[in-house]
Amino acid sequence: MNSMRVNHHPVLGNLEEQKEVKIYFDGQQYEAYEGDTIASALLASGVRTLRRHEDKKTPRGIYCNIGHCFECRVRVNGKNTVRACLTPVENNMRIESGISLPDPLKGGKL
Repeated sequence: MNSMRVNHHPVLGNLEEQKEVKIYFDGQQYEAYEGDTIASALLASGVRTLRRHEDKKTPRGIYCNIGHCFECRVRVNGKNTVRACLTPVENNMRIESGISLPDPLKGGKL
């Protein structure tokens, strides 16, 4: 898929001036740039599904993009419940999708 990135922006500057970093989402390598959030980097690479709903298994992705809804939560470098829309990328960051959180009413465990 072609990149969805904005290469020239009047406020954010030019993409060529940003440092490129590598991130890994579910084991696949993606390009990102310093200043990207996990969500913006994956969205620019064409990734829409960040996790699956705990019960229905329906795809979930970026919804509010301001950290309010928690729909974009992923696992980052072994840490659960990281909001992709608020978390800046780091070189060689390992991101995983599909981590279901336990439901205490159902006796769930991590």
